[in-house]
Amino acid sequence: MPDHRSVLAALPAAAKVALAATSDRAGLIHLAGHAGMILVTGALIAARVPCWPLLLPVQGLLLIFLFTLEHECTHRTPFRSPALSDWAGRICGVLILLPFEWFRAFHLAHHRFTNLPGKDPELESPKPGTRADWLVHVSGLPVWRGNLRLLIRLALGRERAAYLPARALPRMEREARVMLVIYAVAALSLFWSPVLLRVWLVPILLGQPALRLYLLAEHGDCPRVANMFENTRTTFTTRAMRFLAWNMPYHVEHHVLPTVPFHRLPDLHRLIRDELKVTADGYAAFTRDYLARRR
Repeated sequence: MPDHRSVLAALPAAAKVALAATSDRAGLIHLAGHAGMILVTGALIAARVPCWPLLLPVQGLLLIFLFTLEHECTHRTPFRSPALSDWAGRICGVLILLPFEWFRAFHLAHHRFTNLPGKDPELESPKPGTRADWLVHVSGLPVWRGNLRLLIRLALGRERAAYLPARALPRMEREARVMLVIYAVAALSLFWSPVLLRVWLVPILLGQPALRLYLLAEHGDCPRVANMFENTRTTFTTRAMRFLAWNMPYHVEHHVLPTVPFHRLPDLHRLIRDELKVTADGYAAFTRDYLARRR
């Protein structure tokens, strides 16, 4: 059985170079679409148009899936400009309570040791083993609590995980302090106007369960081995979902060659799809199978 290294080695060097070409134009067009929907939906909620509460979960999905852009920015691949990727990642991090500088180190460690016990930092938070655990996990409450505690530890200079490079810690700690100041100002603004509550805070709470379900499919129930064709799952889904998640449902493809920007992942998929070992026909199908294994 070929592993991801042998398949990657078989790809022509010119093809890999072409696949890894980043583009400000592609990134900005996608960002304009995603951000534009957030702004329009937020404006409708703020204006309290008829039936505006029905827009809250829509806004929640649009906001919480900025996680996938922040994730992409850790690789500096959504835009040709590294500075643009960094600032997009930082802004996304503020909006979803996930400090970008810390997440970059965490996520790159996850790529180096994907699904390997004792090495992959994602495994420090165990996947739900029972249906009751799954309900708690999908609620999003553990991630909000964990991210807030992380932010406070970083701000106090007390976060010293092994995967965090010492030279980057001062930058992470400064970012955490700035984020806490932003949240304090946002909290104070609620005394004058509840608009942030309606267009941001309530929506991200409503959207988080969808992100939990999405992320669980990336590596949930995959073998704890080094081969990316086995330890990661590609989920076949709708065009709308791929847009919302910046093409990250092509997750095996992303792990096989992380230098490929989001807009070229469908091209990489076409090159390696015959080698895929772990896939799901949609997120509903994955969730149904995941729960069936926990009876």
